[in-house]
Amino acid sequence: MEEKEISEEQRAKIIKAFKERNWTEIKTSDSWVIFKVMAEFVDGFEKMAKIGPCVSIFGSARTDPSNKYYKIAEEIAAKVVRHGYGVITGGGPGIMEAGNKGANSQGGKSVGLNIELPFEQNHNIYIDRDKSIDFDYFFVRKVMFVKYSQGFIGLPGGLGTMDELFEALTLIQTEKIGKFPIVLVGIDYWTGLVDWMKEVMLGQENNINEEDLELFSLVDNATDAVKVIDDFYNQYNLSPNF
Repeated sequence: MEEKEISEEQRAKIIKAFKERNWTEIKTSDSWVIFKVMAEFVDGFEKMAKIGPCVSIFGSARTDPSNKYYKIAEEIAAKVVRHGYGVITGGGPGIMEAGNKGANSQGGKSVGLNIELPFEQNHNIYIDRDKSIDFDYFFVRKVMFVKYSQGFIGLPGGLGTMDELFEALTLIQTEKIGKFPIVLVGIDYWTGLVDWMKEVMLGQENNINEEDLELFSLVDNATDAVKVIDDFYNQYNLSPNF
């Protein structure tokens, strides 16, 4: 297998991981990280505590506004707001922008949990000014997604989308959070992954239970996506109340 070139920045990070540090360096560096993490949690909790019922929308930062999934995400967010929920996204472009745009168009709560990245990520203009939060740490950001969402809608995306999706699935499977509805939008996009989960994860290796495949719903349009959320809460006679 041909070795790929890595940047000087990546090379420096790899070398740094093997460098021995004295106790003073460890204590100083790690203590500073602890305070930065705490600050992000405090800021996030303070801004999100009174946000009300929300649905998180995941998807690629690379999706162009002309793409059908951008338009579906925008429509989903608008419908979600009309049904009484706010919308939480990762705050960036692509599907995230579409989600915030749809929420903003209906006068609903439009939350953006932005992460600092070397590429792709920047704030979109459709986030409420008082509901835009910046993060350095992915794990803090994911806590905010999960803690303040009453449902999760995943549209086509890359590794970040998979990370957020499987974070929610894992926490529900292990009963660390309630069994909130998870909806995957785009049958053509998600079918290969779902088939692999059925045939390999479950069928060949028995690494999940059959009921784990019932933790999410697969749909192809905005109406069906929002219906899954509504049907779930209707069984408990619950509805959002802003």
